[in-house]
Amino acid sequence: MFIDQVTVHVKAGNGGDGIVAFRREKYVAMGGPAGGDGGSGGDVVFEVDEGLNTLMDFRYNRHFKAKPGVNGQGKSQHGRNAVPLIVPVPPGTTVTDEDTGEMIADLTTHGQSFTIAAGGRGGRGNTRFANPRNPAPSISENGEPGQERKIRVELKLLADVGLVGFPSVGKSTFLSVVSAAKPKIADYHFTTLAPNLGVVETSDHRSFVIADLPGLIEGAHEGIGLGHQFLRHIERTRVIVHIIDMACIEGRDPYDDYVTINEELKAYDEKLMDRPQIIAANKMDMPGADSNLEKFKSRLSSDVDVHAISALTKDGLRNVLFAVADTLDSIPKISTEIKEDEDKVVYRHVEKEEPFRVSRDIDGTLLLTGDEIERLFQMTDFTENESAQRFARQLRGMGVDKALREYGANDGDIVRLLDFEFEFIE
Repeated sequence: MFIDQVTVHVKAGNGGDGIVAFRREKYVAMGGPAGGDGGSGGDVVFEVDEGLNTLMDFRYNRHFKAKPGVNGQGKSQHGRNAVPLIVPVPPGTTVTDEDTGEMIADLTTHGQSFTIAAGGRGGRGNTRFANPRNPAPSISENGEPGQERKIRVELKLLADVGLVGFPSVGKSTFLSVVSAAKPKIADYHFTTLAPNLGVVETSDHRSFVIADLPGLIEGAHEGIGLGHQFLRHIERTRVIVHIIDMACIEGRDPYDDYVTINEELKAYDEKLMDRPQIIAANKMDMPGADSNLEKFKSRLSSDVDVHAISALTKDGLRNVLFAVADTLDSIPKISTEIKEDEDKVVYRHVEKEEPFRVSRDIDGTLLLTGDEIERLFQMTDFTENESAQRFARQLRGMGVDKALREYGANDGDIVRLLDFEFEFIE
């Protein structure tokens, strides 16, 4: 089964908790704090494996969760960091955040990897909080929560050439005779239910990869037929081979077919019209095909090259393959829009969110929300009184008290932060 689009949930590992501990050794009076830091949580990393060609593995596993870091220990021992969770994906995989629509990664080459969800850092032990004013603190941090995301994973086949055309115009037959691929061939529409790839080698030893895509029909970009599911694979191709039935077996006009398919490609992505397109007039072995070809050429502009072929008898195939190879040699390879490797890192400006927001629930409770304040809450160990006091000081330093007053909070009002509720006291 060919699977090229899935939605999955990824969760990086939480950081390990720091601990409160003190040295207790014979003959060592007041040994001081000795609580170690927690280890970092594991990242979720997608890595390209050229041995894969579909997203089949994602069909049965829609949740990927990395392991958490180990908690700190006494004697200032640091907890072990968790190993990253490596998820293999096929070349041509794109990852998009479902909530924001932002493209996270575009993975095209073998071994290329990208961190999809970052693990949380480990919490600090009480050794880190010692200072001259408080040489023996009872303060520690919980581990930072790992990043959690709902993502859409899409596969866009990496092929040099894409075959497009109406159903039953001979695309699969063409692929089967110019390569070793064995696509299903039958005399009914939508025989091809998934893209097929084939490697073609010309007589002068030039090679390229062809993708046979399911037939397009009018309205494909809006979800009609099967083509809308696979139009994304055309985006990766450098040359488009447009196969047209010149025998008019189904009563359609070849020129209308040509215009309709190009309109569908343009409606899906206008940039596709800038790709070199080679027209292969197929089924020239059938009666009436020659006259139809003349009428077809008369309606085209003079700079459009048309190759008369018969995939059944293999006539004209050598010329069209040479035309494809010459075109590929004359154009550069299409580079990906998002690329990150050891030599080059792309930095993107990310608008910093407000540390917190104040609102009111329908029951009158004041709500505190925001990534920064929620992360601060989750990393506070409320079992230690000093940690709770530190959290209160941090809120005051962030301006939470002032913001609540300006919002209309009165003495005794209930304030909710995640699952925690407390009273506002003037």
